[in-house]
Amino acid sequence: MKAHHSVEFLGGAGTVTGSMHLVHTGQQRVLLDCGLLQGLKDLRLRNWSERVPDCATLDAVVLSHAHLDHTGYLPRLAAAGFRGPVYCTAATADLLNIMLPDAAHLQEEQAEHANFMGFAKHKPALPLYTASDALEALDRLVPRSYGQDFPVADGVTAHFRRAGHILGSATVDLELDGKQPSRLVFSGDLGRPHQPILRGPEPVPQADVLLLESTYGNRRHAGDAAQQLADIVTETARRGGVLVIPAFAVGRTQSVVWLLRELEEEGRIPALPTYVDSPLAIDATEIYLRHPEDHDLGMETLLDHGHHPLRTRQYHLARTRDESRALNDLTGPFIIVSASGMATGGRVLHHLKLRLPEARTTVLLVGFQAAGTRGRALQEGAKTLRVLGAEVPVRARIESLDGLSAHADQQDLLDWLGHLERPPHRVWLVHGEEENAGALAQVIRERLVWPVGIAEDRATVSVDA
Repeated sequence: MKAHHSVEFLGGAGTVTGSMHLVHTGQQRVLLDCGLLQGLKDLRLRNWSERVPDCATLDAVVLSHAHLDHTGYLPRLAAAGFRGPVYCTAATADLLNIMLPDAAHLQEEQAEHANFMGFAKHKPALPLYTASDALEALDRLVPRSYGQDFPVADGVTAHFRRAGHILGSATVDLELDGKQPSRLVFSGDLGRPHQPILRGPEPVPQADVLLLESTYGNRRHAGDAAQQLADIVTETARRGGVLVIPAFAVGRTQSVVWLLRELEEEGRIPALPTYVDSPLAIDATEIYLRHPEDHDLGMETLLDHGHHPLRTRQYHLARTRDESRALNDLTGPFIIVSASGMATGGRVLHHLKLRLPEARTTVLLVGFQAAGTRGRALQEGAKTLRVLGAEVPVRARIESLDGLSAHADQQDLLDWLGHLERPPHRVWLVHGEEENAGALAQVIRERLVWPVGIAEDRATVSVDA
């Protein structure tokens, strides 16, 4: 017998990219997240397919936050005929207004570059979507506040709570009406408590079925990220090298700059020239300043006293291509913070192509590196790296700093689960690679004695209470 309420895992199951969960309830279909698959080639190729069946009849999309692995398929959805509402927080809407056009521009630029250089396997190379597709997707955005119920489809009501991952990130409660009412909760990407800039994740009181992220489900984050960063900056400066930090334009760039500013003010690192080479990160930082509903006390206090919390002493912005290229002529020591965070695209590729062969360079990876990405290859000790059509020797030092992660670790996840008033009927682990999700499933079974399963790609499960 077919369940009255069910969810179909169309991405973000068995992997940390492409978050997409299709909720079926009666005649309604609501999509939780609409993310781009990244990393492994087989995953990336699926973005070219119709990942959501008959998407023109989809009732609504509800987004947890703005990162492209949760939103980057929206323009493709719009191009395929989706014209329904896309619900998100106000900050997520503001961020997407810069992120989706930027993503489309990169798609178009990469296709153009591949055609010009002649290394495209398809003749001609085409972008996954265009700027006009991105604008069509932006027209669908419907902002909603934290802490308020709002209807998303007939018999489906949603509620956002702060997730503490990036600006505007939210957990999603879906109340599913019918003969068997059910409360489906989606964690999205949970942040960590007591991190700078943002308020921490808010507890969720009840869930019949819980979709829980498991990105770092198998580990605890390293202790003192500040000291590790101080050591890396100081050592790179001593060598006269360049510190290249691939960082997501939204979230990680702001966290890195916040910590560099703090370390400078405390006298723990030399005040090096710091270049943020990402127009998107520059715009996102301004949006971070405009949303006090997400700010923690430290951020509020600095702003109230007229201090810029996201700027170092020697702070430089590289917005134009010429300003970015000018960094090629500089010698160290200095710091470049540039997107993307897993080196899958963006301006950081040009810096890696130039700087990886130099032994004085340090490349600092400050977040999760998904399988199949250049960041993961560097993390695993690659001696060469294919960048922009060339095989580049890796002579630079490669460092990792997971203490800056915006994702909850295993203990953070368990602490968050501890706020539920009663055990869910079922927990499904999403947004995690097999090893990480498996470890979290085991610890939930052993410590909480809750029924838990690992979401399987393209599987459909019941969410009836």
